Amino acid sequence: MRLLSLSTLYPASLRPGFGRFVARQMEALAARPDWDVTVINPIGLPPLPGALMPRIYRPLLEIPPMERRSGVPVHHPRFRLLPGLSGRLNPALIVRAVLPLARRLHAEQPFDMVDAQFFYPDGPAAARIADALGLPYAIKARGSDIHVWGHRPEALRQMTAAAQGAGALLSVSQALADDMADLGLPERAITVHYTGLDHGRFHPRPRAASRAILAERFHIPADGPLVACVGALIAIKGQALAIKALAEPGMEGVSLALAGTGPDEAALRALARQLDVAHRVHFMGALGHDFMPVLMAGASAMVLPSEREGLANVWIEALACGTPLVIPDIGGAREVLMAPAAGRIAAREPAAIARALAALISQPSAPEAVAACAARFSWENNAAMLADVYGKVVAGG
Repeated sequence: MRLLSLSTLYPASLRPGFGRFVARQMEALAARPDWDVTVINPIGLPPLPGALMPRIYRPLLEIPPMERRSGVPVHHPRFRLLPGLSGRLNPALIVRAVLPLARRLHAEQPFDMVDAQFFYPDGPAAARIADALGLPYAIKARGSDIHVWGHRPEALRQMTAAAQGAGALLSVSQALADDMADLGLPERAITVHYTGLDHGRFHPRPRAASRAILAERFHIPADGPLVACVGALIAIKGQALAIKALAEPGMEGVSLALAGTGPDEAALRALARQLDVAHRVHFMGALGHDFMPVLMAGASAMVLPSEREGLANVWIEALACGTPLVIPDIGGAREVLMAPAAGRIAAREPAAIARALAALISQPSAPEAVAACAARFSWENNAAMLADVYGKVVAGG
C-alpha cells in the first residue's frame, strides 16, 4: 500500500534535527514490506524576495525541492506564510501549494491513503487533499497542535471538520487522547500510538566514560552530579525553572547541561549569572544526535519542566540510556513514569524540582532498571501498530 504523508514538521538537509521523530516513524513504516511512503513537507516562507527575507527564514531558501532521506522521497514545496497573521489561513495556503504536486504524484503512481503528522495546520490540509484525490486519510496529534491550536476557535473548527471525516485519529498518549475528546474530537476514532525508540543508539553506557567525553568536548566537569535538560530554549520548556532549582538548598555541587538552541538563551544566561550558578550551567547548543546518548548516559537525571507536552521523545530516550526523569504532571507523564526507577513527577516550581532531583541523585537506581522502563518503546512496534491502523483505514475506504 502507498501512503502520502503530509508533515510541516520534518527534517531537511539544512535542518536535520527538525521533526526527527516524525522522520523515524515514517522511515520505520517504509522499511516494512507492506508499505511505500512518500512525504510532502510544506515549508512556509513570507512572500518576500531573498534579499528582504528575515534572517530566520533565509536558510530555508536553500532546501532542495526534493530529496531522499533513508530511502523515503521527501518533497519540500513552499507555501506563503504571514508570520503571526496567517494561522487560520495556513491549511488553505498549504493546499494551494501542495495539491498540484499531490495530483501529479498520484497520477504517476496512485496512493492508497493520505495522512497528516500534525493536527494543525496539517490535518485540515490533508483532509482537503485526500478529498480531492478521492482517498481516505488519518491525522496524528502530538501535543501543542491540540493544546495551542485546539483553543483557537477558527483552528478548532477546521480541526473538528477534518476529524469527522478521518478514517483514524492517532494520539501520542492517552492523556492527549483525553484532551482531544474534551475538545469535541470524535473519541471513537482515536487510537493511542506511542512513539518509537532506536535501542541501538539509546542504551546504558559507562557513566565515567560518557563524562570523560563530555568534559573533553563540552568542558563539563568529569565528576560530581550532572543533570541534563534537553529541548529548545523557549519559555514553555521551563529551563528557567531548572536553573532556579540549582540555587535551592541541597543542590550545591550539581551541574546542569542545557542541550538546545532558541531565543531564550541570553535571558537564561543572565538568570544563571543573577543566581550565581553560571559556573554550574553549561550551554551545549544544538547537540548532534550521536552525542545525545552520551549526554543522557553521563547524567544522573534528566529534567524537563515543560508547560505542556504530549509525550516527549526525549523522556523515552533518557530512560533508555538509564537516566531517570524529573518532569511535571503533564501529557503522558504518568504513562511513562510507571515504576519508581523511572523518576519523579514534580510541580513546576524550583523547590519541588530540586527535591526530586536530590532524591534521585542521593538514591540512584541501576541504569539497567531505568532502561527497562523504556523497553516497550521501539520503532518496530510503532511501525507495526501504524501499519495495522492504516490498513484498516484503507480497507474501510
